[in-house]
Amino acid sequence: MHAALARAQAFATRYGLQCPVLMAPMAGASPVPLALAVAQAGGMGALGALLLSPAAIAEWVAKFRAGGGGALQINLWVPDPPPRRDAVLEAALREFLGRHGPPVPAEAAEVQLQDFDAQCQALLAARPMAVSSIMGLLPPAFVAQLKAAGIAWFANVTTVAEARAAEAAGADVIVAQGAEAGGHRGAFVAERAREEAVGLFALLPQVVDAVRLPVVATGGVADARGVAAALLLGASAVQPGTAWLRTPEAAIAPAWAEGLARATPEGTQLTRAFSGRCGRALSTAYVQAAAASGAPEPAPYPVQRGLTAPMREAALAADDLQYLQAWAGQAAALAQPLPAGELLRSLWSGARELLG
Repeated sequence: MHAALARAQAFATRYGLQCPVLMAPMAGASPVPLALAVAQAGGMGALGALLLSPAAIAEWVAKFRAGGGGALQINLWVPDPPPRRDAVLEAALREFLGRHGPPVPAEAAEVQLQDFDAQCQALLAARPMAVSSIMGLLPPAFVAQLKAAGIAWFANVTTVAEARAAEAAGADVIVAQGAEAGGHRGAFVAERAREEAVGLFALLPQVVDAVRLPVVATGGVADARGVAAALLLGASAVQPGTAWLRTPEAAIAPAWAEGLARATPEGTQLTRAFSGRCGRALSTAYVQAAAASGAPEPAPYPVQRGLTAPMREAALAADDLQYLQAWAGQAAALAQPLPAGELLRSLWSGARELLG
């Protein structure tokens, strides 16, 4: 067996998988049917729990297990420090966003985040195969609780320095996220996310060399060629994200799915215009307008997320791609409109064939 396949098979065996393919835990795009389809086809399903209360996390997990369950990863964002507020900037943003959607009331900026500590306790109660972190390191006390419960910690990183820090903090697996990734990038320091945007195939082998832990590759992996290449570069598993969004189980807005099918790599861009945190989205009318000269600077997360909510909700109701929060990785056009289980089997069988 090729050494890359042997390494991947060892990872799969360790986590009770038939193949080393994980679903990225996409907040707002982790419906139970998608996670179930991935898990029951032999991969690892996922829940991006950022937006969910402890009760909602418990309800999601109960539905997942009632449907047959399987290997599961649940992800949380490590909270940022409280945002600096700027009333003048927020007023300018409300006026700007009102040109692209409904009027934005001042109270839209008053976003209440979920209680992170309570979410952590909900994850312990849910007992998934793995808890994953993004945007920083989990608190040491919670890491100790995970280890006592036999729950693995998958730490998402975007630089070699972050990978070393995660290993030192007790992570079990490193998830190396390249700048090709759709949606939010997990940079530990928000202000450095754009400047430290490293492509996966530069980042991955250097993270593999820097740590002794298994490394999962994510960002721009959307077909069997990407899976095989990631394994050759030292990954033990892959974690596609955008690749799942055209599956029927994902059930995203039709305009978003159609936009992914038409996307070119250069037709996506990094933007803070939706949430205040750097993420990769389709280069739509709103994303371009927000990047144009004279547009107000986005507010910090989560203030920007609150301010854009009226526009995003109206665009979703109208199925209007130009103002949707249409996250997309640079390999979006490689995503196939296949059932998720079929897609997973195609990714893995194709990679195995390429690796001989």
